Amino acid sequence: MPKEPPAEKPKPGLLEPLGGFLVTGGTMFKKPNTEMYPEVKTPTAPRYHGRHQLNRHPDGLEKCIGCELCAWACPADAIYVEGADNTEDERFSPGERYGRVYQINYLRCIGCGLCIEACPTRALTMTNEYELADDNRADLIFEKDDLLAPLRNGMLAPPHAMYPGADEGSYYRGEVPGAPSELAEAEGAAK
Repeated sequence: MPKEPPAEKPKPGLLEPLGGFLVTGGTMFKKPNTEMYPEVKTPTAPRYHGRHQLNRHPDGLEKCIGCELCAWACPADAIYVEGADNTEDERFSPGERYGRVYQINYLRCIGCGLCIEACPTRALTMTNEYELADDNRADLIFEKDDLLAPLRNGMLAPPHAMYPGADEGSYYRGEVPGAPSELAEAEGAAK
């Protein structure tokens, strides 16, 4: 059987191109939707997933115990943690271990928050900071010093001893106040 010839497509008319010009002409006179981003920063939503932060206990010891659960939970393989053992002379966290090396590669991070859910001590949280652009790739790999929460009033920079009379459990239950005065005086005398 012979094949049927393909149906002819209608040729464009004179008014069809004018429809595109009407859309363009209509948008030319609308008020532009301009955001003044660098000068005026709009606030983020309260639960926005921004830059990560490693938190501290009220006396300044780090909450990270170097368990590496956040690195295992990360689907983008953006977190690297290397744990080390605390000693009585150098105590960085109340437990047996602490995170000696902690890195987050923001070139890989997708901001999913699975690392936050995996952390057993709530050491890792996400802030509302969203300005993470840089002109150098190496600067987007944040080290432990970049991620640690700043010391507040009454906190001592680790390493230092645990709060007198406190054990690891009392830290995780939130029963430890700020740095005691005798620890602060000893730390000041050592410097």
